[in-house]
Amino acid sequence: MFELTYHVILFLFIAAFLAGFIDSIAGGGGMITIPAMLLAGIPPLETLGTNKLQSLFGSGSASIAYARGGHVNLRGQLPMVFMSALGSAFGALLATVVPGDVLKAVLPFLLAAIALYFAFKPSISDIDRHSRMTPFLFSMTLAPAIGFYDGVFGPGTGSFFMLAFVSLAGYGVLKATAHTKFLNFGSNFGAFCVFLAYGVVLWKVGIIMGIGQFLGAQVGSRFAMRIGARIIKPLLVITSLALAVRLLADPSHPVRIWLGV
Repeated sequence: MFELTYHVILFLFIAAFLAGFIDSIAGGGGMITIPAMLLAGIPPLETLGTNKLQSLFGSGSASIAYARGGHVNLRGQLPMVFMSALGSAFGALLATVVPGDVLKAVLPFLLAAIALYFAFKPSISDIDRHSRMTPFLFSMTLAPAIGFYDGVFGPGTGSFFMLAFVSLAGYGVLKATAHTKFLNFGSNFGAFCVFLAYGVVLWKVGIIMGIGQFLGAQVGSRFAMRIGARIIKPLLVITSLALAVRLLADPSHPVRIWLGV
């Protein structure tokens, strides 16, 4: 049994609260919680499994808050959520087959591209626009594909969902954020079930961090609903760029290994 001291538990709770706040607005909460758990001495596999448990609290909390605010119909989104969960479960199961180094190498540049898209596209706002993809097609293709990615690797999942909802589904930024959280809940659940089956979930740590995530997501989602695109758009840009920089700063990143730096 992995045990943590009380001051480390408090550190993880605060990290989870901050992650829940940021994740409910722009995604990227794992950028805070995963390093925090590794820093606390939790083994990598248990970190991934426990992270999915505590992420369920944050994404679920934000989904409820956005639904109560009238920004998402939870029942109407169930097909997309189911497909996201299914894709994530397969991603977690097939993680050893997917070329992880390729994902790690490409991801920072994809996140930078997403940040530039949201930063320099002036028409992005809270107003819905013409949809380029039907909800059924979105459910059958992008929802499971991004969910699969979340199960295999994970960082930036919220940014990918946001980009898909804004650019292809025609959603305004606030509506896209609300729907992203519910699909992220599905992808978290799918991967969590697989990690649970492998017995790599630390329940005490996950629940304590989950409470922090829940509270942080409540505060963050209410903040986003009050201010809308004025806060979501810049925070999404900053979060995506910060995650890209953090990934490239890792000495074990494939690009740095290939370049010998």
